[in-house]
Amino acid sequence: MKSPVPLPLIAFAVLVYLFLMGPLVIVFGAALSDTSYLTFPPRGLTLHWFWQIWEIGAFRRTIVTSLQIAFLATALALLIGIPAAYALNRYRIQLPGWLSTLFVLPVLVPEIVLGFSLLRSVAVGSDLPIFAVLLMGHTLIVLPYCVRVVSASLASFDFAIEEAAVSLGSPPVKTFFTIVLPNIRAGVIAAFILAFITSVNDVSVSLFLTGPGVSTLPIQILAHVEQFFDPVVASVSVLLMLLTVAVMAVVERTLGLTFLAK
Repeated sequence: MKSPVPLPLIAFAVLVYLFLMGPLVIVFGAALSDTSYLTFPPRGLTLHWFWQIWEIGAFRRTIVTSLQIAFLATALALLIGIPAAYALNRYRIQLPGWLSTLFVLPVLVPEIVLGFSLLRSVAVGSDLPIFAVLLMGHTLIVLPYCVRVVSASLASFDFAIEEAAVSLGSPPVKTFFTIVLPNIRAGVIAAFILAFITSVNDVSVSLFLTGPGVSTLPIQILAHVEQFFDPVVASVSVLLMLLTVAVMAVVERTLGLTFLAK
């Protein structure tokens, strides 16, 4: 017979949930407020500020730019990360141990330092367009997620299956795409989702690499807050939260959230 959960433990769990959910509830309430300034609790309910987002050209442009950067950066990171993760797991004995740490450096180094380094060495020291520099920076910050998540899938893959296919006459490249890749499909999808969300929400690196005519949504939110104090920013934050919830719901239905905890 299971013993009852102690009341202090229940109270502590409730306090933790309130601490985590409290800011989200405040932002959601402020986004629905029928006032021209941020306030909580809301005074009247309206969806006007959600429509106001699309009437501001800067928000429309930055939303499109953020989605483009996130998709392209994630795709590039996967193109680099999948072969890297395959090599690190397939030839883990032959390769030096420090090589796997190399792909984690963008996470270990503070993003402010990484952003400033890219600004000094790439954005200022070259003639590359701002969009290309921003794409390069986002690719660097999401690459570790792609390598680590795909490596987690390859860690449980039996490479003897691949060797058997090659011994039976299958070309190595064809074997990778027909045998290895389908078996790690769940890991690739999870890596894409984590990298995409990380890129969309990035502030530190984007703050250094944006420029005239090219900006991301988080940077536009900061610029809007400096000039206005209306609930538009709260509405944008709610949309970002809903996007994250929608993505996690897709993950739960397809892979299960326990997969991301591995």
